[in-house]
Amino acid sequence: MSGEVIGVEQTERAFQKQPTIFLNKKQNLALGKATKKALRYVKNVGLGFKTPREASEGHYVDKKCPFTGGVHIRGRIFAGVVQKLKMQRTIVIRRDYLHYYRKYNRFEKRHKNMSVHMSPCFRDVNIGDVVTVGECRPLSKTVRFNVLKVTKGSAAKKSFKKF
Repeated sequence: MSGEVIGVEQTERAFQKQPTIFLNKKQNLALGKATKKALRYVKNVGLGFKTPREASEGHYVDKKCPFTGGVHIRGRIFAGVVQKLKMQRTIVIRRDYLHYYRKYNRFEKRHKNMSVHMSPCFRDVNIGDVVTVGECRPLSKTVRFNVLKVTKGSAAKKSFKKF
């Protein structure tokens, strides 16, 4: 089942399609042929983030993608460094911050790891890249954020980087 059907990659056991697109369009009787242009649902997430070209021209189906799925970005926006890429469509990012101790009048370094959903429209993401993530509804037990932008970085895996 790994063929192309109406411009959509079929890699799962269930038929993958975008719920807002009607696939069984009749052919144009005046011309006598069906149009070959693949229909695709794409939206602008707002907040000054551009929709990636792969989201509008790609053939993937991801219902948790903020650009082509049914997920809305609301709430907080963070930046972090990619730490792990071992899950499917989910990455682990590291957020570094400084915590102030009033008694000693000093700051200490702290970090949090976050699981973040990464849409297939972001390709060539490597460990050390800086990603911007936006809050959305809970997508799974640990995932509450979605990748909005990827910028290439040269940070080491465990280095502390304050944004």
